[in-house]
Amino acid sequence: MERSIAELSSTIRQSACVVPSLKSEIGRIVVGQEHMVDAAIIALITGGHILLEGVPGLAKTLLCNTLARVVDCQFRRIQFTPDLLPADLIGSLAYRQDNGSFYAKKGPIFANLILADEINRAPAKVQSALLEAMQEKQVTIGDTTYPLPRPFLVVATQNPIDQEGTYPLPEAQIDRFMLKVVVDYPNIDEEKRMLARMISPQHPTANSVISAANVLTMASNVERIYADERVQDYIVNIVQATRHPEKYGLPKVSRCILRGASPRATISLANAARAIAFMNMRAFVLPDDVQKVATDVLRHRIALTYEAEADGIRSVDIIEAILSKVEVP
Repeated sequence: MERSIAELSSTIRQSACVVPSLKSEIGRIVVGQEHMVDAAIIALITGGHILLEGVPGLAKTLLCNTLARVVDCQFRRIQFTPDLLPADLIGSLAYRQDNGSFYAKKGPIFANLILADEINRAPAKVQSALLEAMQEKQVTIGDTTYPLPRPFLVVATQNPIDQEGTYPLPEAQIDRFMLKVVVDYPNIDEEKRMLARMISPQHPTANSVISAANVLTMASNVERIYADERVQDYIVNIVQATRHPEKYGLPKVSRCILRGASPRATISLANAARAIAFMNMRAFVLPDDVQKVATDVLRHRIALTYEAEADGIRSVDIIEAILSKVEVP
């Protein structure tokens, strides 16, 4: 048993040793925003998807483009607009005049890394087309289903302040996002470095660090990360507390929650915690790993009551209360 644990630890260290180089190379282009960078890497090596919320100009698109370069994979940027059609996303059947047959003309969704820019500006039909791709990692064109490239990652962005001409994301689709990251402004030092870099006559470029095949290997090793039964219980209790807070000594929170997190949140929380352990070159999950990702995993899965919103209570406040109350193993 000790030998197998030692072998797993060695494998994890060898596989995860590229993570610092990966983050360093991204840092050559993206100044600051370490939390957003870490979240993107977590989603990449777990096969999840990520929703980035922030005002324009905070390097959300730049991060996606840079990540694709560093990982050496296919990147497509799709600008979501009210007139976008499902065929513009997944493709359609095209007519071949020479023999009178139809063939599948694949859309931009057939790439490793998809940037769904301003995702909440597209109507429901487009959202449903994206939903199959996110969940099943496949696309149906006509009567034929086509698998998407692996790895496959959707990074969606939305603007939190401009709500005119937007469509609320379906709850089923919101739940498919493993993480929701709220991107904030850079601090003064980061903004100075960004300005100095942009007005320099020579702009840095990102080089490839790993390949798409390396990402799949890393994802396979993340799945081998050990989570003790007590850590699993801790994860389940956190998610359960979003549904039944009164059972965890949080009666005042009950009136704030309209709907708690789904079982998919439990799985996402465990996978994200294992990714944190992997990035720290550990073969096992600590409760601290769970706490680090709990907010990003749960913030978009907790529906608040009208009273809570009227009182200015946020889902983040509820998550903090739950983490402070649920017993840590």
